[in-house]
Amino acid sequence: MELLRDVTEQARRAAVDLFNGDSIENDSPFSPDVPNDLRSWLPDLFDRFPIVLPWSKPQPVDPALHKVWILDNTAFRTPQPGDHRPGLAELRDANHTQAKTVDADGQASQIAKTGSGWEIEIVACYFIKNSGKDVAKVNAALVHHLSIHDDDLATKKRIAARLESFTDTVLPNRTLRVSIGGREEQTLDPSSYSGISSSLHELHSTPTTPTTQISAVNLPPPFGLPSTTVFAEEQGWGVISDIDDTIKVTQTPDPIGILTNTFVVETPQPITGTPEFYAHINATLHQPAFFYVSASPYNLYPFLRQFREAHFPQGTMILRDASWQNLGGLVTSLQLNTREYKMDRITKIHSWLPHRQFVCVGDSTQSDPEAYGEAARKFPGWIKAVFIYKCTGIAGMDEVVKNAEERFERAFEGLERGLWHVYTDPAELAERVEALKGSEDAVGGGERKPEEGG
Repeated sequence: MELLRDVTEQARRAAVDLFNGDSIENDSPFSPDVPNDLRSWLPDLFDRFPIVLPWSKPQPVDPALHKVWILDNTAFRTPQPGDHRPGLAELRDANHTQAKTVDADGQASQIAKTGSGWEIEIVACYFIKNSGKDVAKVNAALVHHLSIHDDDLATKKRIAARLESFTDTVLPNRTLRVSIGGREEQTLDPSSYSGISSSLHELHSTPTTPTTQISAVNLPPPFGLPSTTVFAEEQGWGVISDIDDTIKVTQTPDPIGILTNTFVVETPQPITGTPEFYAHINATLHQPAFFYVSASPYNLYPFLRQFREAHFPQGTMILRDASWQNLGGLVTSLQLNTREYKMDRITKIHSWLPHRQFVCVGDSTQSDPEAYGEAARKFPGWIKAVFIYKCTGIAGMDEVVKNAEERFERAFEGLERGLWHVYTDPAELAERVEALKGSEDAVGGGERKPEEGG
């Protein structure tokens, strides 16, 4: 019976690869392959991707069967004439969506493409409810490999809960109607083969508050996870921050350690001093636009969002697409091609807010120095400071290489020495942030007030 099931799973996987393989890879270009050494002992997730026929038409989400997460996001001003942004133009051409407002009687009506002067990229993740057929099998494999005691029911339950987003089947080719602040409705572009919708939208109602909520129509929580939108004016400050080992204790590149931190640790802890440091940034630089750019897969969004809400300022969390069919993909996402992935996302942020000034915060475990150095050279003057946390005491990390002064010199080659600083205690950065506030070229650092000029 087990042999028959294995053969069936292999056949199903082959069918998914046949119909959707290239499309899934194109949807998730930064999702790394799972190496054989990880695939050999970590459980497969063959049911993550359904078979989708190429000619099938998009269908709306079914509230009875599906669930959708709308990720927190940041709205930006539509560029004025003469403000050329090639990257933004490519996004707009690829996925422009016409807005619809809501009449007094609740009916949607098409309106002229005049806009309110605000745009936003809305990212949503689609799943079929309770569809993870192999969750018990995957759970049992993790319990075994992580040496969880049979009597530790609380940990087993926690592992099962966090596995849900890895084992539930993603939902391709679906559309979602969303309400933006209760002021207008729009329809998101169809979800991709990997179950993700990412589309650029023009807002047609003028915002009156610094933040608003985007929620799925007819899909209430917990199955429709709403987002918070922050309105960021053209001028001011911004922060691009890594998550693991920069603000959240991870402390291991080892697969077992990564799995333990992801599925076993009950409450993730912030790096000592970072909540206070980020609160200081937020107050000193007048509520900058925060972007948390991580190589963690999007499956961890609710887990990481809860952590951020407990300790750090509101902001957009940008996570990695995941097209792998084995849990080893979680490990490889955090370790492979992180520089290329982060540089791509930083370039997108620049296309949204090229006139702001940014502070970048990362750590020495992976490729944050190299990614931030590349971004600073590519966009001269946009990044005003880079802070790199020198990680120590991490098992399996070659500290001699990772924390060598020569490494940082190479990463920031061609840039002014005062631009970047390697630190061991966030408290030592307070004066540097205050100096940024007082710099002569720090123009327009006031709070965002979307009701002005909207």
